[in-house]
Amino acid sequence: MNVGKSTMDKWVRQLREERQGKTPKASPMTPEQIEIRELKEKLARLEEHNEILKKATALLMSDSLNNS
Repeated sequence: MNVGKSTMDKWVRQLREERQGKTPKASPMTPEQIEIRELKEKLARLEEHNEILKKATALLMSDSLNNS
């Protein structure tokens, strides 16, 4: 395995910290990354709303056809 000593030491330190229940340190998110995360969350919500509206429309249409 062609891994440098400093890299191996870092991995060992991270593993020990994880085993002690410490969460790994992440680099701060850039404004663009924050915006992407927020937009993905918004997209998921809108897709869910869209599915609900599709089902409601289908239900109302079938009910309307049954009452005709």
